[in-house]
Amino acid sequence: MAVFAEDVNLAGYTTLRLGGPARRFVEATTEAEVVEAVAAADEAGEPVLVLGGGSNVVVADEGFPGTVVHVGTRGTERRAVEGGRVVVAAQAGEEWDPFVARCVADGLAGVECLAGIPGRVGATPIQNVGAYGQDVAETIQWVRAYDRETNETVTLDREQCRFTYRHSVFKGSDRYVVLEVGYLLREGDDSQPIAYAELARSLGVPPGERVPLKEARDAVLELRRGKGMVVDPADPDSRSAGSFFTNPVLGPDALAELERRVAARLGPDVAFPRYPEAPAPDGTPRVKTSAAWLIDRAGFAKGHGNGPARISSKHTLALTNPGDGTTEDLLALAREVRDGVRAAFGVELVNEPVLVGVTLTS
Repeated sequence: MAVFAEDVNLAGYTTLRLGGPARRFVEATTEAEVVEAVAAADEAGEPVLVLGGGSNVVVADEGFPGTVVHVGTRGTERRAVEGGRVVVAAQAGEEWDPFVARCVADGLAGVECLAGIPGRVGATPIQNVGAYGQDVAETIQWVRAYDRETNETVTLDREQCRFTYRHSVFKGSDRYVVLEVGYLLREGDDSQPIAYAELARSLGVPPGERVPLKEARDAVLELRRGKGMVVDPADPDSRSAGSFFTNPVLGPDALAELERRVAARLGPDVAFPRYPEAPAPDGTPRVKTSAAWLIDRAGFAKGHGNGPARISSKHTLALTNPGDGTTEDLLALAREVRDGVRAAFGVELVNEPVLVGVTLTS
């Protein structure tokens, strides 16, 4: 049975430990309770916030003036598929990192490099969660969701999810509430080919090699811990929303401007990171670069901060709340970093976490 409460402080439900009270809070542990709570709020004309692990959200100090549905559904089911592949269906409220650990222990490859990411299964298709050369778009077979427009439960296949870099049909729209996700995984003892250079170096293999699944997961966890990207109550740097900015994707004109500014600021022989990226829908070529590299070269060092909010001492992309800061403190730091990168390199950084009741516009 769903649990209802009022004026629940949301700081206790986010990894940033920030956010004011929810006017109404529903703890839903079954799909039916999730759908019922959302539908009831819709019928009453109330705003709705569907909350999972709270690891990719920034909530206003004033809180949320509507209903927060905290998804606590649990359960996974393994479904056999021909050709040495298996679909594992997971409820939206399943904790993500334990799910990855079980897949690795069961000899299922495809999500091993996504170890240590906080949050729950339901968030993974929304953001097209990715790290260390993998993203969930590679393995998600389908997403079952509640469609708030039609008041029906629907199943979207991979194409209908419209995955792109850190984006999907679910992001930026409140239409769908994710209920269950099906991942197509490969049976075997070895990982998918290691695509990320830093991870390959830590494993002592060239990019493209496979390693035992457990070794891949352990190496990723070690790298993430070194950057404060594994939630740890003893580590103030882990009080973050992960990477606060996405890596910029640049078209030809923006790329040329960045090349010009890097040469002028840092010297003509300085090269900035370039990663392959799919062309734009109209066929225009694009390149992805590193937000962390830009932030660092714009003059923002690890540990930087002019108030309670700080850049992580371990990772330039993470903005942290190590003490008793407020959401506005964090946003002030985010604006400072964004504006500094724009002034230095002409690149507009975009926030990765979902902003609830706040904006970076200043």
